[in-house]
Amino acid sequence: MVKDDKKEWFAEWFDTSYYHILYKHRDLKEAERFISNLLGFLDLPENANCLDLACGKGRHSVYLNKLGLKVTGVDLSSNSIGSAKEFENESLKFDVHDMREVYKSNEYDAIFNLFTSFGYFDSDEDNLNVLRSINKMLKPEGIVVIDFMNVHKTINNLVESESKEIDGITFNIKRSFDGDHIYKNISFEDKGHAYSFQERVQGITKEKFLDLFEATGFTVKNIFGNFSLDAFDENNSDRLIFICEKK
Repeated sequence: MVKDDKKEWFAEWFDTSYYHILYKHRDLKEAERFISNLLGFLDLPENANCLDLACGKGRHSVYLNKLGLKVTGVDLSSNSIGSAKEFENESLKFDVHDMREVYKSNEYDAIFNLFTSFGYFDSDEDNLNVLRSINKMLKPEGIVVIDFMNVHKTINNLVESESKEIDGITFNIKRSFDGDHIYKNISFEDKGHAYSFQERVQGITKEKFLDLFEATGFTVKNIFGNFSLDAFDENNSDRLIFICEKK
């Protein structure tokens, strides 16, 4: 089954069970450590109202909620949100939503966009729409945290080809960079059917992000390079993490 090019790649791939199989071994403890570090640094108001933007199945939303925050997790994948809803409680809710559009205006003390959940689109205008929507959803002086890959290190260490066997499925993965996007082509067979999907993320640099923030009404307060919140270093940092305030 080859993906339908008329449908945005993330709308299809993220909504399949195979996406969750391939990434089932992501380090949850590392993610929780990162979130704990963030909340310790941000010192948000007690019972702060937060949005987890592109939340997937909600694992980070659940942990944010456990740490005392009121959290709404939203994602374009209806299947992921369906799974996340089993964790709902009075202060934790999930909904299907496109991050390019406003969910609720002037509602949130903080918005989290974590683990490279940005840059899926083909145009700068879509990136601007995401940030404009975030700005409108934040309360005055609200905070957005965007956690992206460090593009320079990622490209310099790109593994062009590898195979992973998970749950009896061999995923064949090929990666490339065309100057604009980092591509990951994923092919595999399961139950007699051949499948092919592509991930495509823009190679957004620190400088490009700074331009996007300036154009959409944000002040950059901090830039970190890893989940321990150490300073960003273009050549060595694993992550590119921005903490920005609504102007």
